[in-house]
Amino acid sequence: MSEDLIYSEDGAIARVVFNRPESRNALTLAMYDGLARICREIPADGPVKALIVGGAGGRAFAAGTDMTEFRAFEGEADALGYERRMDAVLGDIERCAVPTIAAITGACTGGGAAISAACDIRITDARLKWGFPIARTLGNCLSIANLGRLADLVGPGRLREILFTARLIGAEEAERIGLVSEVLADPEAVAARATALAGQLASHAPLTLRATKEGLRRLRTDGPRAEGDDLILLTYLSADFREGMEAFLGKRQPEWQGK
Repeated sequence: MSEDLIYSEDGAIARVVFNRPESRNALTLAMYDGLARICREIPADGPVKALIVGGAGGRAFAAGTDMTEFRAFEGEADALGYERRMDAVLGDIERCAVPTIAAITGACTGGGAAISAACDIRITDARLKWGFPIARTLGNCLSIANLGRLADLVGPGRLREILFTARLIGAEEAERIGLVSEVLADPEAVAARATALAGQLASHAPLTLRATKEGLRRLRTDGPRAEGDDLILLTYLSADFREGMEAFLGKRQPEWQGK
């Protein structure tokens, strides 16, 4: 892993930190790829039970893609290749085997906002500025898959207004519309709450969390045609389901194995 992307594990909790504070954690292609690889490689039955994603320095979660990455763009293959790469990265985040928490501090724009939207839970500090100001900056557009994910999160009407006006959402509005679940006072409070929340998730039935994650992803991408019998069987036929029943009836805490 490069110094621009720091990965660590502390018991059941893993962390990824975007580590370019001097550029407000602008994301290189290598950082995108590294994050995607981490999300793909966390095993479903391993010691890690939750993943926190955040930015170094306290000023920004991530301020989008590093603009120098676009200087080499010359034609169709570059444009389509970039958006397909982004779709793959965001898909890997969504499919991560464990719950993901975006611990947002300050600016969260462009690719950073897209990453936060692909996470399962978002918390922030009061300085949040979230959005995609590309209509007044770069003049590019988002992929259909990315638009679908964002519309599902904030609603198609609001997304259209956000993208057309190129405005950034603040913390109060983000909490009101359900974009974030909590607004904390400062970066230190965000870090502490992310750790506590990850610990809570790590104590819950991992198969239930995994089935819920995947079911919601399928519902967004496949709509009414989404199928989930395999997810029902994953949980109901598991040793954990049997353990949960016996623990409940025995008035004790269950010991989840993820099996």
